[in-house]
Amino acid sequence: MDDIYIYYAELPNGFYEAVMPCQTGYTIYIDPRQSEDGIRRSYDHALYHIQNNDFEKTDVQSIEAQAHKKGE
Repeated sequence: MDDIYIYYAELPNGFYEAVMPCQTGYTIYIDPRQSEDGIRRSYDHALYHIQNNDFEKTDVQSIEAQAHKKGE
């Protein structure tokens, strides 16, 4: 499995996490202003995108719809 780096950073309003590919794996940014449960859900959401190979897809709306459907 690729390396996963996690950083806490205040993100723009409406964004709870961001995940980006990097040279050795992926970097996840999580907004620390969330509750502990929110941080866990944000991490799980980002991890889902990594495990689902979403960075190889192009239809962002479909990717997010599928990710949020999984979380229900």
